[in-house]
Parts: sequence; C-alpha cells; structure tokens
Amino acid sequence: MSISAPKKAVILAAGFGSRLRPLTDLRPKPLVEVNGTPILHNALRNLEAVGVQEVTIVVGYRKDAIQYACGGRFGGIEINYVESSVFDRTGSAYSLWLARETLLSGDCYLLEGDVFFEEDALRYLIVGDAANVAAVAPFDRSMEGSAVLLSGDGFISEVRLKQTAAKLVPEGPPLFKTMNLIRFSGADLRSMIVPALNDLIGSGATRAYTEELLAHLIDQRGLQLAAVRCDDLKWYEIDSEEDLRIAERMFQLGLPLQALLAYEDGPLASVVGE
Repeated sequence: MSISAPKKAVILAAGFGSRLRPLTDLRPKPLVEVNGTPILHNALRNLEAVGVQEVTIVVGYRKDAIQYACGGRFGGIEINYVESSVFDRTGSAYSLWLARETLLSGDCYLLEGDVFFEEDALRYLIVGDAANVAAVAPFDRSMEGSAVLLSGDGFISEVRLKQTAAKLVPEGPPLFKTMNLIRFSGADLRSMIVPALNDLIGSGATRAYTEELLAHLIDQRGLQLAAVRCDDLKWYEIDSEEDLRIAERMFQLGLPLQALLAYEDGPLASVVGE
C-alpha cells in the first residue's frame, strides 16, 4: 500500500559547514559538489522526481550563493526562501521553526541540506500507511551523529544524540543512523510538531537540534515515527572532507555503504580503513 506523496518540502541549509573548510570558505555546504553535482541540486532533482512542487529552503551562511544557484524555480519546483539572520548562534530546530508556515500547510518532506542521496530514499518514505516516516540505515563505524533504536514493529523508540564509533556496544541492540530525510503528515505537523517547536523556541532553546526535537516528540508527546530501512541505497551525510570522499566513491562505484566497506583492501581503505 502507498500513501499520497507530499507536494511540499523543507530543506535546512543555513549552517556554516565549518568542518568542511576550506571548501566552505567561499560557498555554503549545500553547494559543495559530489562528483560535480551540488548536494542541494541533487536533493531538488530527487524531490522533483517524486512529485514535489514547492520547496522552502532555510538559508543563512552565504545565502546569496544558494539563491543564485537555485533561483525562484528549479526545474518544475517553485523555490521559496526563509532567511535565518542568526544562523551563527542557533541550531537546526530554530531553522525548522522559521519554516513553520510551510509545515502548517500540509504533508511535507523534511531534509537537511548536507545529505547526498539517491531518489529511491524518498520513494521508500511513501510506501506503507504510516503517517510519519524517517529514513534510516545501519549505524557504521565510519559514522557519527544521531542514532536511533527501533521497536519490534518498526517505529523509532529512542533517539541517541552524538553517537560515535567509540560508543558502539557490540552486544547492544542494533543502532541505526538517521538519514535526515523525513516525511511528516499535515495532521501531526499542525497538532503536535509545530506546537512543540513553538514551545521549544519560546523557552529560549534556540541552539537545539532537530534530533533533540524528535527525541522530545517521541518520548514526551507520543509521536509515532516509523523507520524505513535504506540499507541497500546510496546516501551519505557530508560533514567533512572524509565524508565527501566516501560519498564520491559510493556514487562512482554505484555501491551502498555496506557493500563499499566490504572492500577492506580496496580503494576506500585509505579513506575509512585507518
């Protein structure tokens, strides 16, 4: 069974990308290229391919470069911009709050502007009948960031922030990396998610991250967020030059991460095997 695909999306693209310097000294991280394609252009093309008609991009650092690169229309997608004037001292939840008008308008995809992924990751989000769905993949030692635990029926039961390889417990339950690709239902955006955002920002927690909001929604407000596993897909969150090299190799060879890492003595060894 499939549900209707959202016609709108929000992309968070306001941050510095300081860990990607010097690549981000003169351009924002969403315009860093993977094999010649800017991260943001890849996202927009994939969104258009699944029927999205309108995208709101939250911009901040070097906003003019993003507006020039994407314009008011990208292919068949209408582009709207929301500016964060305090991007240097706020977190991603604040950027999301700035886009609340779009969130209140109905079903919506939410993307972070540093994820390079293949189109099917979005298609996986509209298979099944869950109201809210997040894309996840096995948490590998090459990764860091937010991780989640899944319940027996496939919903996210716990969000763990700042997960690293050093914190992995071999005997522990399987951990999954959030891919920062989520589909939210309009009903839950209006009744639960945007009100929680208003409370969060109203309390002064402007440095909070989206993952912290999700953790709160799941733990305290009963958000049912299903997980769709994308083990077989190509994707990578790009925070550093090492991440960029991994993503480029993945898409050059046409292999998802787990298959790529299986080549222990192959070309990737010099990148992730040290």
